[in-house]
Amino acid sequence: MPSTNRSSTTARSGLSLNVILTAVVVVVAVAVIAAVLLAGRPDTAGGSSNETLRPPGSHTLSQVAGDKVTVVEFLDFQCPACASFYTNITKKLEQDYAGRITFVPRHFPLQSHPLAVPAALAAEAAGKQGKYAQMYHALYDEYASWALTEDGKSTSGDLPRAAAQFDRFATAAGLDLARFRVDMAAPEVRAIVDQGIADGRELGVDSTPTFFVNGEKFQPRGGTAAEIDRELRAEIDAGIAG
Repeated sequence: MPSTNRSSTTARSGLSLNVILTAVVVVVAVAVIAAVLLAGRPDTAGGSSNETLRPPGSHTLSQVAGDKVTVVEFLDFQCPACASFYTNITKKLEQDYAGRITFVPRHFPLQSHPLAVPAALAAEAAGKQGKYAQMYHALYDEYASWALTEDGKSTSGDLPRAAAQFDRFATAAGLDLARFRVDMAAPEVRAIVDQGIADGRELGVDSTPTFFVNGEKFQPRGGTAAEIDRELRAEIDAGIAG
């Protein structure tokens, strides 16, 4: 009996050792695979892949040869903060750095703004006729006419009123209005807007406006428009000088 017990104990010990060794091998293999997969993912905390930030065919408000300095803005046309940034920062930035930076606007309409998606579709539909920049500027320059309620106190949900304004902007830009309306409803145009949302989420965008300068997320420390403008320009200037 003692002999039998010893043999049984030895067998159990051997089995346990085999199980442990197998588990260790599996854990190491999983760790190696995870490391390889993580190495292949874009670093959303630091630099980000160019294709995620700027897919082929993206619109530009300014272009420089070689894209030495690229500024990407994820925006929501009905977002009051985006409109304020446009008025106080980005409109002048676009002018001052024209031909010196590549400035890429990307769509990231927020669910809290009911007219943000239609506005994005209007911009993309105008882009189908080569007039994205004109619609981009009209949407912000005349923000109150479509994005706010008539008393100007809150964001509007009046789609017919907004659509009439989009038509007006399209006509002023010299667009074929019938084609513009068809393009606004086209699935491929909506897909561009949806891609912006998907890419933004992958990059960690959760509010608008969010900027990336040469793949690095811009995280301002200042609290005023003037301070943020100085910080953003400092990063751009460093890229131009580098």
